[in-house]
Amino acid sequence: MDFSNIKLIASDMDGTLLDPQHQLSPDFYPVYEALKAKGILFAAASGRQYYNLLNLFEPIKNDIVFMAENGSYTAFQGEEILVQAMPLETTQQLLQKARTVPGVYIVLCGKKTAYVDNTAQEFMDQVKLYYDEVQVVEDLLQITDDEFLKIAICDLAGSESNSNTYFQEERTHLQVTVSGKIWLDICHREANKGVALQAVQKKFGITPEQTMVFGDYLNDLKMMDHAHFSYAMENAHEDIKQAAKLRAKSNTQNGVVEVLRQVAGE
Repeated sequence: MDFSNIKLIASDMDGTLLDPQHQLSPDFYPVYEALKAKGILFAAASGRQYYNLLNLFEPIKNDIVFMAENGSYTAFQGEEILVQAMPLETTQQLLQKARTVPGVYIVLCGKKTAYVDNTAQEFMDQVKLYYDEVQVVEDLLQITDDEFLKIAICDLAGSESNSNTYFQEERTHLQVTVSGKIWLDICHREANKGVALQAVQKKFGITPEQTMVFGDYLNDLKMMDHAHFSYAMENAHEDIKQAAKLRAKSNTQNGVVEVLRQVAGE
């Protein structure tokens, strides 16, 4: 396969580039340096918080693009490329409705920090994986002095079959996405990884034909439409496998890095 025209590679994190322990393979950095030497830009595309991604990629944080919060916040070298925040009124309506879903926990994702008003251990164990800046507050509805990028619902019963079913009406004016087995994300209508990818392509003058993407879950679906080289992980959701043109080995087998080596010519 001819990878010679590739200028941009965007990869999801959990279930994709990261292993099942949510760790970045030490093999990634040497391959990344080879890609950088070829003038290829790398983008971390994730439902994770921006600050979490900055720390995850600390050695190269000034060299790569961050498409955080499912594309709601996209930045390069500290410069914002795209911010898709929800109005305060909409955010508060969503919080009130989310509280009616039994057995779930809520993360209010602001530009400054993430907010939680429940500290149950099973919930916080999940929060600390994806959010490095977290503030515990008495009541999420009292938070008004931030820009709200996302409401993340942690649904340990399974988001696709449970909490996802409560927000059918919101799909007409918001982005409601099953982003993992236990996560449901609700964002601005235009906020998704596909829109973020287009914004990055526009900023750097890169075409879909020069773009490669990797994903495993439903929040990666919109990215697949804007890259000629679209890869579903072997462990991906069936809808991603249907949408992607190509297949990579599972994240347990370091599938993304294996493809990146081919792009780098190693």
